[in-house]
Amino acid sequence: MPSFPRSLPAAPNREPDIDDDFSSGLSTQHWVAGYLPHWTTPERARAHYALTPVGVELRIDADQPDWRPEDAPLRVSNLQTGVYSGPIGSALGTHRHRVDLDVRTETPQNLLFAPSRGRVEITLSASRDVNCMVAAWLVGTEHRSPAESGEICVFEIDANTVGEITVARTGIKAHHDPHLSTDMTEVAIPVNASSPHTWTVIWGDGETVIGCEGDVVRRIAQAPDYPLILMIDLFEIGPRGGAYPKSALIHHVRAWHEKQPEEV
Repeated sequence: MPSFPRSLPAAPNREPDIDDDFSSGLSTQHWVAGYLPHWTTPERARAHYALTPVGVELRIDADQPDWRPEDAPLRVSNLQTGVYSGPIGSALGTHRHRVDLDVRTETPQNLLFAPSRGRVEITLSASRDVNCMVAAWLVGTEHRSPAESGEICVFEIDANTVGEITVARTGIKAHHDPHLSTDMTEVAIPVNASSPHTWTVIWGDGETVIGCEGDVVRRIAQAPDYPLILMIDLFEIGPRGGAYPKSALIHHVRAWHEKQPEEV
């Protein structure tokens, strides 16, 4: 039996640093509406989205270009809480998740929310559209060092796994961080993820806790200890097909930056 409580601890007793239900639009103080724009071009990176009474709808449109021609077929709409890149042609930039990436659009550093430890809660409705996946990641900014590249994968949910019980991938990806080891697994959650539901991640002091609907689904004895940005994504992976637009809804995001002792 696990030695940790099944229920997640209560949220901090203070106002969140982000408390966004998108009712006032898409805040440029919190969000960059583009997926890793430095590795591609602005039009290919640009998020397609619509504001609705229940949140922001990430969309994949029929005419949406692939994120990079080399990665086709792959289209994505994303919100993220920061950007950073080096000069054009360099290998310096946030989330260099493949070795063949180099900077195509120099993007000034703009870290809107990039804690080294904290808590994030994401309420969303996942896509059930053909070839789609929704995901939420906390990824190293890499603005201080390319080694600060680890990722907390809060969830990745393929549309074809969504049902009364939904299967999600969750855990840690080391990428280029020699102090982390990749630890990913699939979890079955008793939730129809196409309806509103909440994922939570709490990290710091060498531990990451991931939960869904108030229950712990993973406790991992490692955590990145450097600035991370939050990324929330809708992907279409594979040939175009089915009805468009394809979509997922982000209803609410709450996030707390827990400061390190030297930051207080």
